[in-house]
Amino acid sequence: MSSLQTLQNLNNSLPKLPYKMPVLFVGHGSPMNAIEENEFTKGWAQMAEGLPKPRAILCISAHWETRGTYVTAMEQPRTIHDFYGFPQALFDVQYGAKGDPHLAEELRLLIRKTELQLDHEWGLDHGTWSVIKHIYPSADVPVLQLSLAKNQAPAWHYELAKELSTLRTKGVLMIGSGNIIHNLRLLNWQKPEEAYDWALDLNEQVKEFISADQHQPLIDYQQLGKAAALAIPSPEHYLPLLYTLGLKEAQEQVTFMNDQLQLGAISMTSLKIG
Repeated sequence: MSSLQTLQNLNNSLPKLPYKMPVLFVGHGSPMNAIEENEFTKGWAQMAEGLPKPRAILCISAHWETRGTYVTAMEQPRTIHDFYGFPQALFDVQYGAKGDPHLAEELRLLIRKTELQLDHEWGLDHGTWSVIKHIYPSADVPVLQLSLAKNQAPAWHYELAKELSTLRTKGVLMIGSGNIIHNLRLLNWQKPEEAYDWALDLNEQVKEFISADQHQPLIDYQQLGKAAALAIPSPEHYLPLLYTLGLKEAQEQVTFMNDQLQLGAISMTSLKIG
């Protein structure tokens, strides 16, 4: 069977729907949010209100960086506890969502920008399950992860996201999970309620660009000056935002949630498109 025939069969197994799923970006913050009930986790839960139940979720998490691009393709992804120094209760959490190998194969054939590899080892890291367990606590929606190719420029990731846009009409909820501002070295433990001026400024600037549909400055964030250099010392937590923005269509509404900074240098700002 040819690749085209295979893709047609997979398209028939996941047919087009008469509506378009929204796209989410979640500022995930500390892994402890997985077992806490706070204003941020309540905000994540509210993201699902009014949404049609997804057929599947595709999450781009800051915590899976690879050489090349991979998608999880196993029947039952494991819950990865990719952290240390936290209470045992956090390590005891298991998020039992199934995978979707057929959707993974459809993604492999859909993406043309790169050779997408099917992964059978990774699973769901805390950038994914710590958030989704509050949005879909019953773990009754299949979940896949798409990795971040760490050797690619921000514009490459933004363009790759556009190749995923047809999934929105097939009931797939796409979630970027990271933090717009994420500098662990500059956390303000002495005055955790006080955000740095540079963090506040950049957070506002990013929201203004998003609201104005001006994505190019956000792709070229390294040209935004000292505030951006402090807020984004490495790209992995920022890149999931570009995937979310790459899926946005003109005139789609953007709603901001959890718009706060923690410990001075972590932005919990989240958003919903559509």
